[in-house]
Amino acid sequence: MSKLKIAFQGEPGANSDIASREVYPDCEPIPCATFEDALAAIQNGDAELGMIPIENSIAGRVADIHHLLPHANLHIVGEHFLRIQFHLMAPKGATLKTIKTVESHIHAIGQCRRFIREHNYKAVIAADTAGAAMQVAKAGDITRGALAPKLAAQIYGLDVLAENVEDEDHNTTRFVILSREPAREPAGNGPVVTTFVFRVRNIPAALYKAMGGFATNGVNMTKLESYMIEGNFFATMFYSDVEGHPDDPALARALDELKFFSRELRILGVNPASNFRATFKEEKD
Repeated sequence: MSKLKIAFQGEPGANSDIASREVYPDCEPIPCATFEDALAAIQNGDAELGMIPIENSIAGRVADIHHLLPHANLHIVGEHFLRIQFHLMAPKGATLKTIKTVESHIHAIGQCRRFIREHNYKAVIAADTAGAAMQVAKAGDITRGALAPKLAAQIYGLDVLAENVEDEDHNTTRFVILSREPAREPAGNGPVVTTFVFRVRNIPAALYKAMGGFATNGVNMTKLESYMIEGNFFATMFYSDVEGHPDDPALARALDELKFFSRELRILGVNPASNFRATFKEEKD
């Protein structure tokens, strides 16, 4: 039997690779150079699913994805939260004192600012974390280090010089699992997350009025992001996650009200909520 193929952005050993293996231990991860390539691999059938990061607890949203998802014609069928741990790795013979530059994805650099500043390293932006490790390994230069997951050090034969160098111990990335085919979770099977994008009508207080239905119906909106579209300062799309199923009466009423004040509304996915959400709430309480 062929293995389930899961596309992700980055080189083998990236956090998206790790997330894929955590959710689907027997899968075949398919590395892709860019997010566009990963989405295309799902669209054309080279992969059945995609594991795509959408937001991080320190760095915030992964901006590219919010622009790409609404036009990809793919469906969110699941989510996964991955605790992110970055390690400084370098070729054999390197030490913390020989390192002059550290290379990684821009989000990883942003999540390890304190460590970089304390050691007076120069940060170099790379396409992804594991790709940075691969390039550092190929160069064999003891003045160059990479910030990447430990799996990357194992794959590319690098020494780990410092572990868990991220600024915060709550550093977590949320991934969405994408599919060509919709797989809407049935109502009544447990906690559900509904994801949608919308664009409000050009009338005064449209956004305020569009959001009113969620408040009056007691629907918990866990995410609301805005971004410009079509290079237009006055054309804004919104991306949102809410708790609940569209068939639930409360959410159905809220979505009906949203439709009335929107020029466009599309549901991207109705998927089971990760157990991480409940655990996180309990820790906060």
